[in-house]
Amino acid sequence: MFAADEASRGLGIELVERGEGSAVLRMTVAPSMVNGHGIAHGGYVFLLADSAFACACNSHGPVTVAAGADITFVAPAHEGDVLEARAEERTRYGRSGLYDVSVRRGDEVIAEFRGRSRSIRSTTSKESG
Repeated sequence: MFAADEASRGLGIELVERGEGSAVLRMTVAPSMVNGHGIAHGGYVFLLADSAFACACNSHGPVTVAAGADITFVAPAHEGDVLEARAEERTRYGRSGLYDVSVRRGDEVIAEFRGRSRSIRSTTSKESG
């Protein structure tokens, strides 16, 4: 799935590690990612966490998408910072799942993200329209 993710790869996000229900992604904050306050725009931090979440929840096989997500920004990131997002599955139930992602700069927490996933039912016939 990550190989086809043009949005993440276009921002230089790298898949560092993957496992069943887990993933680690890395991104360097580029000059184009800094907002008017001189800190990384929260949307880019969210995108990094969301990409790690996507890799973790799609590790089981069926196509899985976000049903919702929340993020808490803890500390600012700056141009040149290398951020790492570590996603871990908390639970899966039916077609749904719950994942936590911690975004860090070294040992410092930058943001905490919680994602809710939903697996899409596969269809065997094309819908007519």
